Amino acid sequence: MGIYVIRVPDIGEGIAEVELVAWHVQPGDVVAEDQPIADVMTDKATVEIPSPVAGKVLALGSSVGQSIAVGSELVRLEVEGEGNLKPNATPAPADKAPQAPVSIAKEAPPAPTPVVAPAAARPTAAPRAAVVPRTADERPLASPAVRRRALDLGVELRYVHGSGPAGRIEHDDLDAYLAGGGQAAGQGASPYVERHGEEAIPVIGLRRKIAQKMQEAKRRIPHFSYVEEVDVTELEALRQQLNRIHGTTRGKLTLLPFLARAMVLALRDFPQINARFDDEAGVVTRHAAVHLGVATQTDGGLMVPVLRHAEALDLWACAAGIARVAEGARSGKAPREELSGSTITLTSLGALGGIASTPVINHPEVAIVGVNRMVERPMFRNGQVVARQLMNLSSSFDHRVVDGMDAAQFIQAMRALLETPALLFVE
Repeated sequence: MGIYVIRVPDIGEGIAEVELVAWHVQPGDVVAEDQPIADVMTDKATVEIPSPVAGKVLALGSSVGQSIAVGSELVRLEVEGEGNLKPNATPAPADKAPQAPVSIAKEAPPAPTPVVAPAAARPTAAPRAAVVPRTADERPLASPAVRRRALDLGVELRYVHGSGPAGRIEHDDLDAYLAGGGQAAGQGASPYVERHGEEAIPVIGLRRKIAQKMQEAKRRIPHFSYVEEVDVTELEALRQQLNRIHGTTRGKLTLLPFLARAMVLALRDFPQINARFDDEAGVVTRHAAVHLGVATQTDGGLMVPVLRHAEALDLWACAAGIARVAEGARSGKAPREELSGSTITLTSLGALGGIASTPVINHPEVAIVGVNRMVERPMFRNGQVVARQLMNLSSSFDHRVVDGMDAAQFIQAMRALLETPALLFVE
């Protein structure tokens, strides 16, 4: 038997360190070749690290949430044969360390902080499920979805037996607990009971990146916002008609591709808004191409995948592109070139869009356009009160490089295009 050390691989793009966001193995586990062992996060993506060899996990080299340098020891395995670490050998320097292959992976939920013990203290088999009941201050392992369901049911997880790895509580365990006589709130108990639980959630992985990026954007960019009401009655009628005619053959259209088209056309007269500002170098780069950032909510948090060359796409190609990059972000399978390089961002909360919002600019861009909820309201038209479909555009701009007049005129140009949708197709 030998020892094989897996080190943090060189992921490329000049990245010197990564953040460990999840373990897929624990000491004592037996892993197969190419089995995922950990997820790490760079500035742009989550990367899944597989094991290049089969063996038994002896030690983990770091804890979830920690930053680790490229070349550092990640996992130590016991393998058949000699392995790659000889007894009493000095660890290889980072620049000569063997590297494991990597692949882009979905953002994994934070795993519990592992306890790294000496190899001699390792169990010879996978950890057994946790024994219940637990102490009052012991936090059982469970996913956020399981915790939410338990909270809704009024179940204290410390009384639930966990059948998953390391005693992790699964949905089936909740079902078994209830079926075995465990009572949820409302089943023989009053729902009006005091709750005293607390849960400390480490801000790690994608959530940490989002927090850092939002803080940096607000710290560096003097935002100002502009909200304008748009009558989208004719636009909505056109959208529905196009879906009736072409929906089964060309796909259904939402409002987003129409908004993207209006943005592309309006930007022709406002190139200073389709730009990126390097405030350290003092250089504003205006782009002829519209690389549209599409703010997308994922299980791990907000991401902004990029639809490149939106100016070259018709409505259906734009709709398909938006759906594709959004799904890539949600599934964690978006290629790296679709996770950076946007020149302006479009954000929408759909039916939850509210009346108005103040979106945060996606640094180093200088503008973001937000879409609020569409509602039917009465309006005066030609002296008559009529029902119209109305929607607000809530946008933010970098006041260092975009003047208030230019921002207002840009949104008014978008408004004119959306309220007379035939203009979207006139060159």
